[in-house]
Amino acid sequence: MSETEKDNIETITSFVAAWSRLDAEELAGYFAEDGCYFNIPTEPVRGRDAVKSFITGFTANWTKTQWDILNIAAAGDVVFCERLDRTQTTTGNVDLPCLGVFEMQNGKIREWRDYFDLQTFMGAMSGGS
Repeated sequence: MSETEKDNIETITSFVAAWSRLDAEELAGYFAEDGCYFNIPTEPVRGRDAVKSFITGFTANWTKTQWDILNIAAAGDVVFCERLDRTQTTTGNVDLPCLGVFEMQNGKIREWRDYFDLQTFMGAMSGGS
């Protein structure tokens, strides 16, 4: 494993842990200025400021979250991170299996594509799970 791959894994490990603090500014700081956050079932969000605004709105009713890394690997500037996102909100709680694919550039997230079942998340938020 190259030093770049090790550094990228360390950055994503820190980023995943940072979600537990629910600080949108801190989280957006992991992105390149023109970075993209793309929850695959929805539309991509482009630009660090837009990412910060999206995270602020998306997590507005979250009371607690812990993301557990199940597997993580890097190939060059791409990091694959399989997770179980355990989130408590004011409208429901969910344990959401996810796979994040992170394209890195100079130690920052250039693009994050997160794959998960939107119905699992939406069902939990409406009290269905």
